[in-house]
Amino acid sequence: MYVKELTLRQYRNYEHMNLSFHPGIHLFIGDNAQGKTNILESLYVLALAKSHRTSKDKELIAWNQDFATIQGVIEKKYGSLPLELQITNRGKKAKANRMEQRKLSDYVGLLNVVMFAPEDLELVKGSPQVRRRFIDMEIGQVSSTYLYYLSHYHKLLIQRNTLLKDWAKRNENRPMVDIFTQQLIEVAAKLLVKRANFIQQLETWAAPIHERISNGREELHIHYIYSTPIEKGFTEQEIIEALTQKFDKIREQEEARGSTLVGPHRDDIQLIVNGKNVQQFGSQGQQRTTALSLKLAEIELIHAEIGEYPLLLLDDVLSELDNHRRSHLIKAIQNKVQTFVTNTSVEGIDQELLDQSSIYEISQGQIKAMKEV
Repeated sequence: MYVKELTLRQYRNYEHMNLSFHPGIHLFIGDNAQGKTNILESLYVLALAKSHRTSKDKELIAWNQDFATIQGVIEKKYGSLPLELQITNRGKKAKANRMEQRKLSDYVGLLNVVMFAPEDLELVKGSPQVRRRFIDMEIGQVSSTYLYYLSHYHKLLIQRNTLLKDWAKRNENRPMVDIFTQQLIEVAAKLLVKRANFIQQLETWAAPIHERISNGREELHIHYIYSTPIEKGFTEQEIIEALTQKFDKIREQEEARGSTLVGPHRDDIQLIVNGKNVQQFGSQGQQRTTALSLKLAEIELIHAEIGEYPLLLLDDVLSELDNHRRSHLIKAIQNKVQTFVTNTSVEGIDQELLDQSSIYEISQGQIKAMKEV
């Protein structure tokens, strides 16, 4: 799949912008704070209905405006698909093929993207929350049912935590806590089965990529770390039984703290390189290789799931990679993945990449085509 056309209206620093694209590589250059990242972010938002930079929709809307609009024409294997997302302070409206979508979960997944930015090193070095978000966003792109259950889980979690806090204060709501506990467990089990399968597939793709990038010197394994003892391969029913037992054991702890202490919202993934936790003991080079391996694996995993390659968004990341890792990245995307790249200049960018790229210069929200392929 690839984006044929992108139109922005009142989106961040773009009052109105329209660009047409070919299936290859597009390079946006310019100084910082000129609007380069806003282009890539708009593609990410068009695909996932949320930003990778902020959770506040109002930040996506141009100053003193009531709404922003992102429109795109996507070319897929079965034909063209117009997409539109309108963002207001009251929420979002999504259209696919000019038809308004009843739920955003029905819309997400029509366009698939993989974003790689310097902050993605936090996948390796950052908190468990960063890695959980990574899992949720990637599974959500290929499974609308996962998004549905994830949304349902978080609603149940909020309600259960509210009841637990009230219980801690007034020693009430025990029957209601039990009801929400059972509902939470049933939804959690569905999420955990999906996550376990995803991690298994991700490792299948990431391990050989990591081995190639490290010239055979490093072996990568990815482990899903449950907040309660559950092993890989457990069925949904077995997960329900394990979680039920765990919640019974920690009942008093939860009542004392007024919070849900186990479940998918507390889980993590562990990245192991040559038998060591790369998050804690890996060199900066190993951490960068691991992050790159995960991103390249995402591309292949999405292709395996849906039969088409996603867009690749590289936001100011080339300068973060040495020549060896850049070379692997270019080979991985060559002639198969539509790619959007931002950088401050063309200096230091491989000539091979420049030769394949349409190049645009951005200054104060104005875009000028410098070279078209």
